[in-house]
Amino acid sequence: MAAFLFEHPACQPEMTENPSPSDGRFTGSQIRTITIAWIVLIVLVGLGTFTVLFWFLGGAGGSNEAAKSMSSTSVPGSPAYSVDLIETDKEQALEQTDQEVEIIQTSVVVIDESEADAQTQTQDPVSEPTNPSIVDDIPTPPATSVPVAAITGFNLGGQAIHGGLLAIDKMQSIGMGWVKLQNYDLSGATLDGDIQNAHANGLSILISVKDNAGHQLITDPGYQEQFIQYLERVARTGADAIEVWNEPNLDREWPANQMGGAQYTALLQKAYPRIKAANANTMVISAALSPTGAFSGSCGYAGSTYGCDDKPFLQAMVNAGALNYLDCVGMHYNEGLLPPSATSGDPRGNGGHYTRYFKGMIDTYNAILGSAKPICITELGYLSGEEWGYLPSQFSWSPPINMTVAQHADYLGQAVTLSRQMGTIRLLIIFNVDFAVLKSLDDDPQAGYSIVRP
Repeated sequence: MAAFLFEHPACQPEMTENPSPSDGRFTGSQIRTITIAWIVLIVLVGLGTFTVLFWFLGGAGGSNEAAKSMSSTSVPGSPAYSVDLIETDKEQALEQTDQEVEIIQTSVVVIDESEADAQTQTQDPVSEPTNPSIVDDIPTPPATSVPVAAITGFNLGGQAIHGGLLAIDKMQSIGMGWVKLQNYDLSGATLDGDIQNAHANGLSILISVKDNAGHQLITDPGYQEQFIQYLERVARTGADAIEVWNEPNLDREWPANQMGGAQYTALLQKAYPRIKAANANTMVISAALSPTGAFSGSCGYAGSTYGCDDKPFLQAMVNAGALNYLDCVGMHYNEGLLPPSATSGDPRGNGGHYTRYFKGMIDTYNAILGSAKPICITELGYLSGEEWGYLPSQFSWSPPINMTVAQHADYLGQAVTLSRQMGTIRLLIIFNVDFAVLKSLDDDPQAGYSIVRP
């Protein structure tokens, strides 16, 4: 273009009007002809190119196979490439999420007691309120990582040491879908980390709540409000079941001068609606009673201990309307020496008493409850000190009986089978899973009840 303009007549020195062709210069008519020919050539080449591309792409209404072929090879930055990349990333993200869920479902979290306490303190929402104007600091239940067992039919679980599920692999291998932890101190945390840990490993969790330091205050209205607020927090945190107190028919757990089924029912009447308001899915279990016949069928002293036999205590609860304020009736059975199906033959004194026999306990409770409410056995255990070679002094019955580990395992298995068949047992918690890991037998029999043995 620059050469062409340089040769334009307007840019040249003055010349004669009609130069001869022989002198090598173009006339004005020749320049016009060349310009027209150049324009025509450009138009023809453009039309030809358009026609070829139009035919290649199949025309405006034809097949788009060629277009598809081209879009599949689009370079990065084109719209087609961007959409393909987004779809690929989404698929990869979904695959990664599935893998993470699978890891959560199969992972085992094992922490020691000090780590659990530190974790719980870190997670306690009360220590660092994010908004001082909000007085309700009860946490929202965390989303469970995997589905947990439904609270229907028969469910099996075990009581474990607080501070982590040390034996979760063994619990899962024998079909336990529940774990029980017991909290003894209202001034501590609400076991938030343990609840999340149980759910992350596919277990439902029962929290039994009592207060060793404040048990003499449990009938005081101010203290009851403090206790119930604690239960609300445990429910809101995600507990699948709460056992409201523990063995209130003994003076080590309840003030002697205010003990009885009606007095305990008064606590349930206040606690039940509050727990349900905090988490409607939390099952409320009444405090399991100590199975005993030491108080001559009533309440009174046995030596220096004041208490009530569990049968009249439970009947008094029913008479006071307790079944309106619970989902399941708590029960303990931990003094058996014979197979669960036995109803006689206990070698100890008072061998005819129903608490000596697992079936005797179930039959007695069913007779009082009818079909109104199911039973939740929050402790069932058999004591064997075979590895230690002795039993604690208070459990050295006459004649001396030290159950073998084989009997221990056999009786537990029979109790589970019998409970499943009865149809009135909603939940059975084996006492205990792993206490022998951290405890010695000495004068405390809890290690001898453990199913994880030395």
